[in-house]
Amino acid sequence: MTIQTVSTNTSYGGVQGVYRHASQATGTDMTFSVYVPPHAQGAQLPVVWYLSGLTCTHANVTEKGEFRKACAELGLIFVAPDTSPRGPDVPGDANNAYDFGLGAGFYVDATEAPFSRNYRMWSYVTDELPKLVAENFPVDAKRQSVMGHSMGGHGALTVALRNPHRFRAASAFAPIVAPSLVPWGIKALTGYLGPNKDIWRSHDTVALIEDGAKFSGFLVDVGEADNFLKEQLRPELLQAACAKANIPLTLRRQAGYDHSYYFISTFMGDHLHWHAERLKG
Repeated sequence: MTIQTVSTNTSYGGVQGVYRHASQATGTDMTFSVYVPPHAQGAQLPVVWYLSGLTCTHANVTEKGEFRKACAELGLIFVAPDTSPRGPDVPGDANNAYDFGLGAGFYVDATEAPFSRNYRMWSYVTDELPKLVAENFPVDAKRQSVMGHSMGGHGALTVALRNPHRFRAASAFAPIVAPSLVPWGIKALTGYLGPNKDIWRSHDTVALIEDGAKFSGFLVDVGEADNFLKEQLRPELLQAACAKANIPLTLRRQAGYDHSYYFISTFMGDHLHWHAERLKG
């Protein structure tokens, strides 16, 4: 698989790149960013995958996430995919709503027409893009972790729970922990996967834990001033599910913080240091 370099910039001694490729999974061109920290020639480095939230592209965290200084210090590759397929022939929400369709792929493989043709983000972020990155960057495939924000927090936690042997760590900022129970998730899962709620369970963090999925532990930050906290995010459901399943969870409620990248960038360094501890060796 070949990639096209869109841009590269030197940052903290490493290289921040943006790349494009033709995706077999989505049937579209896809753009993603990769930060490679300074490293010795021939070294293979641990990689942190970052899944973004509703309305985002790869660019939001790349431009606002403030991750490069910590990644350079810790020797971490940081990969940020897009959130959905894009292009003039890609179907979106009929009413151009922000929470479905373009920018809102929800990290599932759609089975419902017309979305099943392009919206195969689960396959993209768990299979196609990891292979592409491994072929083109100095990644140590045995040392991977995943994190995300909001819809991407949902994606990160479900990816980790369904691939516990691939990922050593998983964390999230303001994740949608029970999409089967909240408006954002109900709309997306119905539209992409149909009305059978049993099928939704494999893309619902709380449901996966209830059904026996395990992981080594999670770090989750939520902002107490987040307008979506009570209706869409519901971190208390994750807390209860992890407690019942004996899955370690560090849930931090940050006073005064909202849903924005001001919140994410403030605690990004904490998360990356937490990941780095688990990616050593």
